[in-house]
Parts: sequence; structure tokens; C-alpha cells
Amino acid sequence: MTYRRFKLGLAGALAFLLLAAPAWAAPVKILALGTSLTQGFGLPPGTEIPAVLQDQLKAKGVNATVINAGVSGDTSAGGLSRLDWSLADHPDAAIVELGSNDALRGIDPASTESNLSAIIAKLTAKHIPVLLLGMRAPKNFGPEYEARFNAIYPKLARQYHVRLYPFVLDGVALNPKLNQADGIHPNPAGVKIIVGRIVPDVLKLVAQVKH
Repeated sequence: MTYRRFKLGLAGALAFLLLAAPAWAAPVKILALGTSLTQGFGLPPGTEIPAVLQDQLKAKGVNATVINAGVSGDTSAGGLSRLDWSLADHPDAAIVELGSNDALRGIDPASTESNLSAIIAKLTAKHIPVLLLGMRAPKNFGPEYEARFNAIYPKLARQYHVRLYPFVLDGVALNPKLNQADGIHPNPAGVKIIVGRIVPDVLKLVAQVKH
């Protein structure tokens, strides 16, 4: 084989690899807009959901930066009010984890739905794919409130055609071994379970990113 033919063959192989590379091979910025669950309340640095998710994505070959836009105690209204500020980072995709504090405070589910709808509408209008992390209402406000609140997330996912993970605390809620002393916020072991369960959906979310 001549040197010229070798160079041509190498160039062709490189071109094939570039064309065959997955859409998420380029750096991807993921906005994690949420509450204390996202912020990492009570957790050592580096063990919060965004940090663990970023590490797990990189371990799978996804070059991603997960932006921690979690605020402890934030409601859906608070998330909506700071959305424009959060978008200043120009994220490629977004994970929305809001509504838990609304439910804990007994806020009218119609208000929560309206705020989450406005957040998703703004993100999708900017062609930012969304993963919506669902929450379930506590039972202390009665079955009617619980049913109305729990219906918000599936409804919005259908309305905006966004990906839904039905319950962010699935497999972790009410397990004392996976939660901090308050019984609400996950400990590092709980975070690992949450992230491990949402990673398949996050990979599908990243695959929607268009560069």
C-alpha cells in the first residue's frame, strides 16, 4: 500500500467515525431546574443529583455538564420566576423537578399546573428538549387533592409531548436507609438509586439534542 493510499484510507475511516458518532458526542449542557432534591439539601458536595448524574453520563461516554439550578424550598412559581435567569447558561436540554413544595404547602394544583405548563412551554418554544420528573402529593390533604395533583405531570407530558419520569423518588421514598433524618431528602445512597433510575431517560433526552 502506498503512503497516498494509506492517507486516503485513514481519512475515509475518520470520516465514517464522525458520521457514525451519536448525536450526544458533542458537549451537552443540561439544565436541572428544581427544588432541594436537585440542589442537594443536606448532602456532601459532589453527592447531589446533578453531580452524580454528570458522572454517570460521562462514565457512559456522554460529554455532559449538568447545571445545578436547584433551590431549597422553591415552588413551581419560584421556578418559573427564575427560568429566564437559568436560561442564560444556554442549556441544550432541561430536567424539570418542581412541584414537591407546592404539594407540601397544599397549593392549589391548578396553580402548580399553570406554572409548570408555562415553564415547559418556554423551554419547548426554544427547542430545548425536556425531561419532566413527576412528584406525588402527600395524603394529608385528602384524596381529592392527591388525585388532582398527581394528574398534573402525565397531563403536561402528553400536552407538550415531553418525556416523563413518573415519580422522582421511586424506590427511595419512605425508606429510612435511603433518606436523611428528616425522612424527606435522600442521602447519598438514595441519590445513587434516583440517578440510576433516571439515566435511561436522560440518555434519551440527550439524544434529542440538535447541534
